[in-house]
Amino acid sequence: MNSLNHQFQEHRQSAITAHFSTQFLDEVDQYLQRYPQTSCVDIFLHDLNGHVRGKRIDVSQLANLAQGCYFPLSIYAMSLEGTVVEASGLGKGIGEPDQFCIPVLGTLQANAIDPETHAQLLLTMQENDGRDCLLEPRNLLKNMMLQLHAQHYYPVMTAELEFYLFKQDMEQVAFNQSAENQSFDVDALDENQHILELIKQHAERQGIEIISIVAESAPGQYELNLLHTADLLTLADQIMSLKRMIRQLAQQHQLRACFMAKPSLHQAGSGLHFHMSIRNEMRSNIFADSEDGQGGVALYRVIAGLLELMPASMAILAPNINSFRRFKLGNHVPLEANWGNNNRNVAIRIPCSDLENTRIEYRVAGADANPYLVMCVILIGTLYGLSHEVLLPERADVLDETDPQVFLANNQLDALKLFQQSQVLSNYFTPSFMSLWSTCKQYEYQSIHNQMTQMELQWGI
Repeated sequence: MNSLNHQFQEHRQSAITAHFSTQFLDEVDQYLQRYPQTSCVDIFLHDLNGHVRGKRIDVSQLANLAQGCYFPLSIYAMSLEGTVVEASGLGKGIGEPDQFCIPVLGTLQANAIDPETHAQLLLTMQENDGRDCLLEPRNLLKNMMLQLHAQHYYPVMTAELEFYLFKQDMEQVAFNQSAENQSFDVDALDENQHILELIKQHAERQGIEIISIVAESAPGQYELNLLHTADLLTLADQIMSLKRMIRQLAQQHQLRACFMAKPSLHQAGSGLHFHMSIRNEMRSNIFADSEDGQGGVALYRVIAGLLELMPASMAILAPNINSFRRFKLGNHVPLEANWGNNNRNVAIRIPCSDLENTRIEYRVAGADANPYLVMCVILIGTLYGLSHEVLLPERADVLDETDPQVFLANNQLDALKLFQQSQVLSNYFTPSFMSLWSTCKQYEYQSIHNQMTQMELQWGI
């Protein structure tokens, strides 16, 4: 019986592989018909920090990727500095083994550097048995989507991505601190209008629909708003593509794009906010199931689940030392696990809308966070709230001095401690990923902590 089952599984996997190869080769043919001058392709994965890790191949090798390729598993144990964290156990100690990778269908796109001749392609990593590698952030998000879909919940999300554009000279990172933008000032876009137009053009070329570009309060800071979608994997892929595209275009025009959470202590930080509603099998918004027009039971259960897991999720939402510099009073950055209606100071906001478009806005993550993992955290909290009885705290605006307040961690080590202690997150993320994330992040923290600062040297002690 086991032999028959094994043969069946092999036959099924072979059929899936053949179907995938056909789809990918069709995609390649269509792309090269559109861009016949293509000469090279960047093939890559995104590491834990969302950095691109891969290589450039000649276009003559593109079709061969239908059979897959190999990259080291240690890609998912790389620090912000681009070195493998040996303490992860995925490096030299085990010989940095390669792992099988396949293209992600639909991600063969023109590269912003030279779209007529230069293409790019996202890969995804698999285990030896063909299952998704669950050390890859994209696969973790995919896994959470499938769990929600299995219970007939279909999240719809959109993202707001903030970033800065400034001169290449890092001395300019503080910008002109005497200057001030006015939020939503349409004319404030003019200084970098040519870059913003290029971003929109290249985004359209890659099938990314930017619905608006907003000037933020700080000089040189902008916010991109993306179209809402139920295809969450594609949304996260698009955020990553936009980050790379914006960096490339800025560099071509002697500018620097910055997605740090807090590039200047004197200016507003940059966030990555997500709006979410949930549809059922009938494509109805379950948040709109209400008789009083204030949102239904499902809405409040989801908020309760998200707030319950938010303190332990901070290690993902604020992934490095700089991330925590953003969590200061002012600039509408949440310091507590709280919620409210039409209130930009809270962690979870219910924006103004008609009943059918009732949604939540998750406002905690910084622009430096990995979107696959942030969305994964949101889906974990969503599923947890819908499947457990979790107490919902009062809205932030009606709390009094006697009500308990849940403050979020204000430093990376405390956040990592809460993350490691969370059994709920471990059940969804897997213990292996939890251990890997914690090890790599503690290494990054220690690397910075071990450096002598200029201020210390000037103390005169």
